[in-house]
Amino acid sequence: MVYKNSNLPSIQDVLKKNNIKINKSLGQNFLFDLNLTDKIVNQSKLTTSTIIEIGSGPGSLTRSILKNKTGIVYAIDKDAQSDKMLSDLKGIYAERLNIIIDDALNYPIWKLGKAPREVIANLPYNVGTKMLINWLKHIGKFDMLTLMFQKEVANRIVAKPGSKYYGRLSILTNWLTKSVKLFDVSSDAFIPKPKVKSTVIQLKPLSKPLYEVSFESLEKLTQLAFSQRRKMLKSSLKQINGKKILENLNISPNLRPENLSIIDFCRIAEKAKEF
Repeated sequence: MVYKNSNLPSIQDVLKKNNIKINKSLGQNFLFDLNLTDKIVNQSKLTTSTIIEIGSGPGSLTRSILKNKTGIVYAIDKDAQSDKMLSDLKGIYAERLNIIIDDALNYPIWKLGKAPREVIANLPYNVGTKMLINWLKHIGKFDMLTLMFQKEVANRIVAKPGSKYYGRLSILTNWLTKSVKLFDVSSDAFIPKPKVKSTVIQLKPLSKPLYEVSFESLEKLTQLAFSQRRKMLKSSLKQINGKKILENLNISPNLRPENLSIIDFCRIAEKAKEF
């Protein structure tokens, strides 16, 4: 099916004709700039069988995915209004577009379709981080994730050791993927206009983790360490006998958590089982 803009109403008209009520509790900020959504989709050069979009809303990003990709698209949205908002697209792309009304936070998206799988999404601000953590636990099921977050969250995801943004999210993400910041997005690109800027990032899963350790142990350790990020490690890791573990690994217990590498945290998580 050839994509034709003339066949589809504008995003503003989709909202108007369906009398759509924007739900702030769902973190809804709808993209309406189709040049921008094309730019997001074009950042991925993968030829994928399965493309998964979260929070499809009125379908601006969905249009760009269907236009630029050849795979089967799964558009997941918790808002039941999505059926109405995507009805014009469904009429054109009936065989390629699957609309799922469900909570993506709890939905096993890694089981959708067949590999290779790609996620392309403008994530809800309020639950985007939780979604990412869930997907990282199944990262081997994906080939690429191109995601839009609130700018501050994106900075935390791609942060390097020593940065003020470096923390649990940076470690878990970059332990399993190569993360790249693509570009910032102005708040003017959304309806309603959010009070913060957004950033598009891309995650390419590594063939294997940087260091073999369990997700659960690394997640618990990083939560413990960064819950008191201004304290030295000997204090923040006191409940797991951190000083002894650090000395055993030749890591100074007087360092703060942002000074340690991802592999340092993996080694500590591994060693913590022995104490």
